[in-house]
Amino acid sequence: MVSFATPLQLGPLLLKNRVIMSSLTRDRNRVPGPLQVEYYTQRTGAGLILTEGTLIEPLGAEWSNAPGIYSDEQVAGWKKVVDSVHNHNGRIFLQLWHIGRVAHPLLQDGRPNVAPSAIAAKGGKFRQLEGTPGFVTPVAIEDPEHYVALYKRAAERAKEAGFDGVDLHNANGYLPHQFIDNTSNQRTDQWGGSAENRCRFTLRIIDEISKVFGNDRVGIKLSPSGGYNDMGMTEKDTIETFDYLIKELVARRIAYIQITRYWPERDPMKRGTAVDIFRWRNVINGEHTKFFANAEFNAEDGTKVLKEGLADAIVFGRLYIANPDLAQRLINKDELNSNFNPKTFYGGSAVGYTDYPTYEQQHSTII
Repeated sequence: MVSFATPLQLGPLLLKNRVIMSSLTRDRNRVPGPLQVEYYTQRTGAGLILTEGTLIEPLGAEWSNAPGIYSDEQVAGWKKVVDSVHNHNGRIFLQLWHIGRVAHPLLQDGRPNVAPSAIAAKGGKFRQLEGTPGFVTPVAIEDPEHYVALYKRAAERAKEAGFDGVDLHNANGYLPHQFIDNTSNQRTDQWGGSAENRCRFTLRIIDEISKVFGNDRVGIKLSPSGGYNDMGMTEKDTIETFDYLIKELVARRIAYIQITRYWPERDPMKRGTAVDIFRWRNVINGEHTKFFANAEFNAEDGTKVLKEGLADAIVFGRLYIANPDLAQRLINKDELNSNFNPKTFYGGSAVGYTDYPTYEQQHSTII
């Protein structure tokens, strides 16, 4: 019977377990430093670590201290992280990130936000700005191939840093997702209209970064249900679009497809459509491309999904903040630490970042 402890063959990589650390924005340092080395090294018990969203260019930021992979200094910083993870028998993929139209309006260096179409997302609240300033209207991208090239260059830099692979952030209303959704993409050229055209941007990126790492070291994150950052098509359009996209991704034999469940907390505008992510299990059957299930899983849910063969691995997010040894706790059925402070999730120092105890540290007896 498959469990958290069961190893998983992911392309050429053998993962020691099926507990995946989700990408978690922590907004601590544009250039990874000693604190990031410590943070990721603490979590090397995971079968695979997915880094926080990492920007592919200096613009396109939502956070003032989100890391990037667009400079030599950042490559050098990430290399120290990767080397330490590898020295502790861990595996780590870099998540490639561009957030397009939902970027922080004061972090654009005087340049406009970009998107597939000049359509502003509704709502908008930035943690670093008081009130609800709202999202700005973006400028329609003239040549999407320019951004495809940026993703490829970012993958090349990730390879220089020694990462085991890359994860394309194609969810949560960020740039590739904006191309997929027909409410944010109303282009009439080859990049818009039909499901095939709206998925072209994503598939072009996958094809180009696969040339860098090999298709079996490339993964992708999808959120079909939408909701976050004003994403959400009709149920019919959602199913049609993601049926096509997932079929094309599986045909490319990429390492994994990570799909997030509908998360009402992330849908303040009530834009999402709650789609059963396991409807795609028959397509992502694990023969070449693995199915990673994400969003608000606990130990019981994850155990059940693995036991029933609905997914090949479970991706955990916030639980990995307060439990640096989460994989070991899940495997050993140890109690999880739920004592975390959301105020320290984003920005700051080691507090709420690297100071959470392991199970052993929590229960050690001082003599």
